[in-house]
Amino acid sequence: MSKATEILAERVDASFKDVLRPVPSTCGELTYELDPDQLVEVCARLKGDEDFGFEQLIDICGVDYLSYGDAEWQTMSATASGFSRGVSRAGAGSTDDDSRRFAVVYHLLSVAHNWRMRLRVFVPSGDVPIVDTVTGIWPGANWFEREAFDLFGILFRGHPDLRRILTDYGFIGHPFRKDFPLSGNVEVRYDPVKKRVVYQPVSIEPRTLVPRVIRDDHRYADALNEEAPGDD
Repeated sequence: MSKATEILAERVDASFKDVLRPVPSTCGELTYELDPDQLVEVCARLKGDEDFGFEQLIDICGVDYLSYGDAEWQTMSATASGFSRGVSRAGAGSTDDDSRRFAVVYHLLSVAHNWRMRLRVFVPSGDVPIVDTVTGIWPGANWFEREAFDLFGILFRGHPDLRRILTDYGFIGHPFRKDFPLSGNVEVRYDPVKKRVVYQPVSIEPRTLVPRVIRDDHRYADALNEEAPGDD
């Protein structure tokens, strides 16, 4: 962790000790989790407080943790045939706690301090996952929240114009949900008789996925271990 990141972590701990909970990060950036009812207040302080100065919202990402951690492939114990293996996907399973299925991740940037930070909020699922909008703090959140709504079905309470942004207006479902079919439910085509675009059930046949398995090859081990010409 860099000195600047340490300073930011100390300020967050001093100002949001009981509100922001640190989350392990593999990229060296600070990540915190907070409750959804505290989201707007915390974001407003992170932007307006000069000690933080997160004046820019880089991105908002939706996450579906359905079947998170369940592996489809046992690559470590795979047979030598490798490429002929396949798995029939029977659909994603369910989580033990539906309240932690959907999450929204906010990527923040402070230009003044050259700091980056991420916030993660688990959205209460219930019948419809919903969380407060942050468009009143960062107007640029408008498009990002529409994208999360379109692809994950996450609603943002108070959003000024929550419409689909990537899929068709008549699209049914949310493509990035893990229980959404990879081939979709419907397809479109032009009907020369009706002289218009029509919707019909998808005609793509489900197929077994075959992974690309890369293993260590002992035939090249000696060559890889040799020093390159010119190396000391």
